Amino acid sequence: MISAGDFRNGVTIEFEGNIYQIIEFQHVKPGKGAAFVRTKLKNIKSGGVVEKSFRPTEKCEKAHIERKDMQYLYNDGDLYYFMDPETYDQIPISSAAIGDSLKFVKENEMCKICSHNGNVFAVEPPLFVELVITECEPGVKGDTATGATKPCTVETGAQVSVPLFVNEGDTIKIDTRTGEYLSRV
Repeated sequence: MISAGDFRNGVTIEFEGNIYQIIEFQHVKPGKGAAFVRTKLKNIKSGGVVEKSFRPTEKCEKAHIERKDMQYLYNDGDLYYFMDPETYDQIPISSAAIGDSLKFVKENEMCKICSHNGNVFAVEPPLFVELVITECEPGVKGDTATGATKPCTVETGAQVSVPLFVNEGDTIKIDTRTGEYLSRV
């Protein structure tokens, strides 16, 4: 159990039957009345964000989230298969739990599988990936001052905006959190 007075950013709690991660918290001591803790909570299964106030003495169950490194093997219809590199156990995960997180991940890449009580709810791709551009319009030199970009398709099928000097066949580094181009490799 954790009391609301001990809340910190990143802590996961069980509250009202859901699992939330504390994004933001603030201890408020109004001039009149009792102190309280104002929080922003992110539902880690659905991704929704709610604001909630707690009394500092209120207690919540602390949720233990297990993050395990697993290798992404392949996709078979609605299921994505991952392998534990230590035990070689393979587990299928539905596309509903994965969502959009594998759009920059190639087969045989390592990912983090997030689960609570054995139920997988999310897959975290590596922070940075290197992918080859498969489709890209040629860059046209012209009257661009700074920061001109063009759309390109990478080998996983995802769309990325890249600078004009990047061409088809180049390998680029992408930040998977934002989907932004970082550099050529």
